[in-house]
Amino acid sequence: MKKKASRDELLLVNRVQQGIVGAIHTCKRAPSLEGGFGCQLSLRRGSNNDFSKLQTDFCLPVIFSETLKSLPLPHQVCERLLCPLIGPRPTLKGNFLNVKLWKLRGWGLREGKPSQREPSNPGVILNTKNHQQLVVENAIVSIKFSRPEGYILGMSYKGINILEDENEEQDRGYLDVVWNKPGKSSNFQRIIGTNFSVIAADDDMVELSFMRTWTSSMNGYSVPMNIDMRYILRSGDSGFYSYAIFDRPEGWPALEIDQIRIVYKLKKARFSYMAMSDERQRNMPTRRDRETGQTLAYPEAVLLTRPSNPEFRGEVDDKYQYSCENRANTVHGWVSVDTDAPVGFWMITPSNEFRNAGPIKQDLTSHVGPITLSMFMSTHYAGKEVTMAFEEGEPYKKVFGPVFAYVNSASGEDGTLSLWSDAVQQQAKEVRRWPYEFPKSVDFIPPSERGIVLGRLLVKDSYFRGGRLLYANNAYVGLALPGDAGSWQIESKGYQFWTQADIKGFFLINNIVPGDYNLYAWVPGFIGDYRYNATITISPGRVLTLDSLVYVPPRSGPTIWEIGFPDRTAAEFYVPDPYPTLMNKLYNEQHRDKFRQYGLWDRYTDLYPDEDLVYTIGVSKYNKDWFYAHVSRNIGNKTYQPTTWQIVFENQSQIVKGNYTLQLALACTNDADLQVRFNDPNANPPDFATGKIGGDSAIARHGVHGLHRLFSISLPSDRIVKGTNTIYLKQSRARNPFQGVMYDYIRLERPPLTFI
Repeated sequence: MKKKASRDELLLVNRVQQGIVGAIHTCKRAPSLEGGFGCQLSLRRGSNNDFSKLQTDFCLPVIFSETLKSLPLPHQVCERLLCPLIGPRPTLKGNFLNVKLWKLRGWGLREGKPSQREPSNPGVILNTKNHQQLVVENAIVSIKFSRPEGYILGMSYKGINILEDENEEQDRGYLDVVWNKPGKSSNFQRIIGTNFSVIAADDDMVELSFMRTWTSSMNGYSVPMNIDMRYILRSGDSGFYSYAIFDRPEGWPALEIDQIRIVYKLKKARFSYMAMSDERQRNMPTRRDRETGQTLAYPEAVLLTRPSNPEFRGEVDDKYQYSCENRANTVHGWVSVDTDAPVGFWMITPSNEFRNAGPIKQDLTSHVGPITLSMFMSTHYAGKEVTMAFEEGEPYKKVFGPVFAYVNSASGEDGTLSLWSDAVQQQAKEVRRWPYEFPKSVDFIPPSERGIVLGRLLVKDSYFRGGRLLYANNAYVGLALPGDAGSWQIESKGYQFWTQADIKGFFLINNIVPGDYNLYAWVPGFIGDYRYNATITISPGRVLTLDSLVYVPPRSGPTIWEIGFPDRTAAEFYVPDPYPTLMNKLYNEQHRDKFRQYGLWDRYTDLYPDEDLVYTIGVSKYNKDWFYAHVSRNIGNKTYQPTTWQIVFENQSQIVKGNYTLQLALACTNDADLQVRFNDPNANPPDFATGKIGGDSAIARHGVHGLHRLFSISLPSDRIVKGTNTIYLKQSRARNPFQGVMYDYIRLERPPLTFI
């Protein structure tokens, strides 16, 4: 039996799969970085830019050399895991991994085409005889659509019904949009196709189009956007692909879109077990259990008081407890466990390029219904700042997807686990195949017409480790529409392409749709946002190698003290235990996910019923003494009062002339007004105030971050005294329990030494 690949081995394979793009012909040491390599890349094209027959030797610098050193037999790793993809056994040559490429298709290493179906496989069959409905099937799955509306009326897998046929026809599988005219209230709209057409149909694949065309007569009651809903079924696939093309010509009305998603409502008598990660999976209550329960502080949160299964009694169910970041929102779904042959239904997202607001934007997955979602964009955990806002007359076009609705089955006692494992493996296959070559829309850019950007990011902080150049270890590096530094987190119209740098700061971003971008980055452990100082234009097939980039984070002077760790979340702070009567059992044993429990905001009042939090530098510990959210105090009868936290520190040194700086990084803001005062709690006006800010709802929706904000607050040296100093942080808005902020990191810096 072959040894199971370790996590490091799989990471290595993933890096090689994504990073092999041609022949690296020049490698040189970067200045001031012992052991590092700078790289330039060159591609040797065949005739007519044909890469399908390219064969070349190349050297890939082992920028993840620590990973290689940790593997006992690297050549066996390569033989077992790499060679099926890239050919003969790679060999180690000094600091390089020498690999013979068999095939380089497009701009990156890709799998070959799916093998031909067996003669017994009848291929894909399209039945359009019924003018109100149509059926497409491939001997594994069968999908029934309404015509021309494009609703998914049913899905059958090996004769098993997947969608809830007790629902109305328009309430089983559909695309919907939440939109509004500027200044008006929101509208929820299921998209109804008005024109059906067959884009492609043969034994190998069928692609269907359900087009909804907007006209001026719809103004005010229908979203002013042409929307083309596409569905693809291929021979041999255990599932189908879907994508949507949003298009608006010049001259159309102003518009705001808050949400675009695909919804699948599964058969409630069959699916009862939900999974979205190795740790986050469980048996789930039913919709009926929610209906008979007690609604808590908002409609999504329900205490299960009379569930059909007694094991759920006393638990809280809330769909937001199953949210996750875009970067991790790759596969989730449901399993039927109460049968001899379990069946799984999974939503697989092979790329985040079409989602909004970057890799750490949080969104919904699956929840009680049973319901599975594909969230293309939303304002969840961010608020109206990330809405897709179109001015009067502004044109637009974008492809959302494709995503893959995958179905699988198993037998035996280990069916649930094996179905999840198989879905994860299928997701990895879809990632390797991305971008797909089979969609027929000219608006979906194939792999051969996409580009690559690669380079290296370094960090230079003048008051950290002697101001030396440091590797931007695990930095998030991405391309998004041009804007200010950090604007990617509120950008929702364009495509975004992100990766994480390795431990030496090297990064590669591939499969980039042609267009103009800025390159953005942020580095865990450092405050602020990086933006490359030039617009990056990607043309079809372009490979752009950047010089070593240097990020200089905000800094005014040496650190006096700091609270927390700058990673854009409040996860490192004290998260209290939930109320015993308001728990989700899934998170009882998962400490890192404890923040997902309901009602934690009210625990502040329990811990600080009369006096607010006081944090003493040098004595207090932020993981024990700094509450994860700065919220209001509940004083009863649905009444709340502002709270003022104190940071107390001793200054026994001589006061330094100049301006001190308080670096205040916020991980979340929700209808808050944070006021900062130095050594005078009653100063009016305060030394600094954010004003009313934020709408990300992360406090209510069980998150530890929303939109990130950084404030550098300057303080004249005469406001600091020798002896005891106190900084007062007051959250002054208190109409409900969810107004407040979460802190990411706080640091006080002194000026360079010039004594008074």
